[in-house]
Amino acid sequence: MENTAPDDGLIFRKPSAEDGYPLNQLVAASPPLDPNSIYCNLLQCSHFADTAVAVVDGDELVGFVSGYLLPNKPDTLFVWQVVISERARGKGLAKRMLKHLLARPECQDVRYLETTITPDNEASWALFRSLARDLDTELKSQVHFEKQAHFGGVHDDEHLLILGSFNPTSLTPTES
Repeated sequence: MENTAPDDGLIFRKPSAEDGYPLNQLVAASPPLDPNSIYCNLLQCSHFADTAVAVVDGDELVGFVSGYLLPNKPDTLFVWQVVISERARGKGLAKRMLKHLLARPECQDVRYLETTITPDNEASWALFRSLARDLDTELKSQVHFEKQAHFGGVHDDEHLLILGSFNPTSLTPTES
């Protein structure tokens, strides 16, 4: 599913391996996001392409969502990372990418969305609260990975956010 929003010319598409290095550079330029290896980004763009969204403006990658269906919960999409280039921020692109992803045929059985967020990441909390409102569903959160127990004291707690249940068939590609 590829489409162009008529108002901004952005193209939403499945990523390919060629997006791996640009994704790595986009994340590196977007602190405080946790960087991954280029190899990891190549896997995100190839093995997980069906549950990822690349947004390009001309030939520049300006947004990316990576996720995957949880192996033990195939009705749940786990959103691994959302990244927007500095010049594309503040335009609602993150939510548009998530809705685009949920509207894909590969996500037709998804009824829940999960992600983890640090307590101080207000932009991400606002994004997922807004998405829950748009999906007319509740958002629950709980500490999932603890600073001391899981990160050796070098990373803040990660809270698990759970949105759902919802009906992704109510979304259409034009909403992206």
